[in-house]
Amino acid sequence: MLRAINELFRGQQGMHPARVIIGLGNPGAQYAATRHNVGFWTIDALAQRHGIELRKRRCQSRVGVGRIGDTPVVLAQPQTYMNLSGQAAQALLHAYHLAPEQMLVVFDDIWLAPGVVRVRPKGSAGGHNGMKSIIAALGTEAFPRVRIGVGQPPEGVDLADYVLSPPRNAERALLQDAVQRAADACEAWLTEPIEQVMARFNADAPKK
Repeated sequence: MLRAINELFRGQQGMHPARVIIGLGNPGAQYAATRHNVGFWTIDALAQRHGIELRKRRCQSRVGVGRIGDTPVVLAQPQTYMNLSGQAAQALLHAYHLAPEQMLVVFDDIWLAPGVVRVRPKGSAGGHNGMKSIIAALGTEAFPRVRIGVGQPPEGVDLADYVLSPPRNAERALLQDAVQRAADACEAWLTEPIEQVMARFNADAPKK
């Protein structure tokens, strides 16, 4: 049994991933349940669905290599802390010989209501420090992303305190559902044109 597992792992190691999916967040138990970590939650959901173990530390990230359907992929959770996410994204693309358009980034978005999922083919950082870091590191905004709405802080609550806090019960249920839909969108992106993915998953998103 152990030999078979080792052979399977070596086979996965030998695969050349065609895509990388990066979920943004902060490492450490104190951040695990916070709004800012819904990108990490999405990677965990994908890993669980497809039996991909996030066991390696590579490219300043927690990484799992495996297949989603017929597509060899890398799932990654940068360990740089949010504001330096670009270091990890750049290292991952370099290590796996991938272009920015072969990378999908999943992150929290305060400009969308809690639970809303929106897919975009490219665009600005929208004030998100992790996305700012990635855009600066890669020198381009032309890479796809999945945004998960976490909403705005209540009046008088600091933005950093808000995103670095766990959601309340009703909101947590919305975000957990959104994470599953974000994972669905990630899977669709592997096999469908981005316009088709957007048409399906952006249907209920409010216009901006």
